[in-house]
Amino acid sequence: MIINKFIYLTYYYSSTMIVKAKLESQKEWLFLEDLPDTYSPGHKLTEKQLNIKDYYGGMNNYQVSTHGLFILYSEMSFDQPSRILTEVDGDAVACQFIFANNMKFGRSILPFSKSARSRHNIRYIPSERQSYEVKAGVQYVYFLVLLSKEYYLNLVDLQLPVNEKFIRNMEKGTYTSFGDEDLFVTAEMRKSIDDIRLCKQEGELKRLYTDSRVLELIMYQLEQFSNTSNEDKYTFKDDDIVKLEQACEILEQQFVEPPTQKELSKMVFLNEFKLRSGFKRYYGTTIYDYITGLRMKQARKLIIEEKRNMYEVGTMVGFKHQASFTHAFKKYYGILPSEIKM
Repeated sequence: MIINKFIYLTYYYSSTMIVKAKLESQKEWLFLEDLPDTYSPGHKLTEKQLNIKDYYGGMNNYQVSTHGLFILYSEMSFDQPSRILTEVDGDAVACQFIFANNMKFGRSILPFSKSARSRHNIRYIPSERQSYEVKAGVQYVYFLVLLSKEYYLNLVDLQLPVNEKFIRNMEKGTYTSFGDEDLFVTAEMRKSIDDIRLCKQEGELKRLYTDSRVLELIMYQLEQFSNTSNEDKYTFKDDDIVKLEQACEILEQQFVEPPTQKELSKMVFLNEFKLRSGFKRYYGTTIYDYITGLRMKQARKLIIEEKRNMYEVGTMVGFKHQASFTHAFKKYYGILPSEIKM
């Protein structure tokens, strides 16, 4: 497993969740939060910022918490190898994302950085003690959503086989994860993470917005795990990943008139099989569906923000026939383009 459990969680009482972690080189805890583990939808969020710098390097933490929920966004890089001491006593659901770049500290890695190697998973952790190694000269971004069991069951009410199996193991108190292997973070997941981190709402609106984005993020994870079969054993090489990311950038720039898969494979110097199979495994979607998603999101933006009419929009996002655009939009969003509320 590539993702390590970057959390320290213990329960003083069955109704209290205490979250903490620290650097091995530091005496003080990086954070120590005493949170009731009950799901309280009306309870507001608490925000905190923490910046640490010493001769080893530095760490910037942003955290959000409320009853049963703890969110951590952490950027870190050290000149010498370091360790983060973590511990889990009790149980929690951890949605974990890690991004890593071999670059100098001081330039921030955002979750949507194309150059960052990324992994994610969802785990139920009944009890664990561990230390996490931070390698020298590598800049990390770590994003964690930690939910109490009650919070998860209230927020994620999805009747999916992959989720039902996860819940059964959770109710038994058995350590489990959605994937035997960590998967790559998709563009949609990166966007949800950034939305949570950069939310400007306050009070009740921030709580509602955060809950909706957390649910959205988990749904993207569940969708990817559901679509990844155990038989898919595509093995990535570093050079393949660079080429897949180049292919993705080309599609983002040319989705109105995208190259064919044959043309795209020649543009990034990757054979068609590796392009198709690798793209689906890396981004959790097919090339065709990825292009469709880009077109639909641009179409929605044109309708809502620029007040374009339906016929203009269809042509502007690459559809030659209005009926094809309308059908694709309805399939993607569940409503007709004309039914969007301005």
